[in-house]
Amino acid sequence: MGEVIHIELEKAMSDIDSGKWLEAMRSEMDSMSSNKRPGVDFKETYSPVAMIKSIWILLAISSYYDYEIWKMDVKRAFLNGFIEEEIYMDQPVDFIFIEKGQRLPEVGIFIFDEYIKSYDFVKNEFEPCIYKKVSGSSVVFLVPYADDILLIGNNIKMLGDTKAWLSMQFSMKDLGDASYILGVKIYKDRSRRILRMTQASYIEKVLKRFKMKNLK
Repeated sequence: MGEVIHIELEKAMSDIDSGKWLEAMRSEMDSMSSNKRPGVDFKETYSPVAMIKSIWILLAISSYYDYEIWKMDVKRAFLNGFIEEEIYMDQPVDFIFIEKGQRLPEVGIFIFDEYIKSYDFVKNEFEPCIYKKVSGSSVVFLVPYADDILLIGNNIKMLGDTKAWLSMQFSMKDLGDASYILGVKIYKDRSRRILRMTQASYIEKVLKRFKMKNLK
């Protein structure tokens, strides 16, 4: 018979091999805890997320100055990092050799910062997930959050060039004008320079989940 997998804690604890299970859980928890120490496995767990207040400030600026707000999606997590250390694993079936230096998906080593700064973007001193590029009177802000990126700016050509450059460096999907940001629906009235935001769809999902949608 195969190995028995317990779903409930009580059953797992009453099993004859509960000691082995507890030891495995302790090892897993120790591993997770070690990831929180500076300099230890941070690259494997970090995901770039701009502070929500920083995003709201940039949206307010874009509304006031009538900036474009575009959005791109990163198709693979961690922006296609490179392996920088030796790893050991069993060779999988139908293994295909990948030459040294070729990009590997979801390695977990975040290289976006290095690449975007090479394209003349400058990281904000107080918000590490906000980048800015200025050329004369033109400005572009780059805001990564998890696997999405906002492009905010006042020069369409400069924004387009940045979008094209990102697509050449990483596996990206162009989502056009941003309509949703962190689950918030945005409506832009350019003639009045007003940006409206609503979480109506999220509220409906919550009401539906708790069977309260038809309550009055």
